[in-house]
Amino acid sequence: MERKIFWATFTALGLMADLVLPLWWALGATIPIFLFSWWFAYRSGWF
Repeated sequence: MERKIFWATFTALGLMADLVLPLWWALGATIPIFLFSWWFAYRSGWF
């Protein structure tokens, strides 16, 4: 379950960053998006 939530949040946030931000900002935002998605799915304790 956590893996599905991780990939869903990572994909959704990544697509939003790609649509809203310029290319280099979107690429730079990938690492914080990855870390937030990992925390949200595995460490937040919500799931």
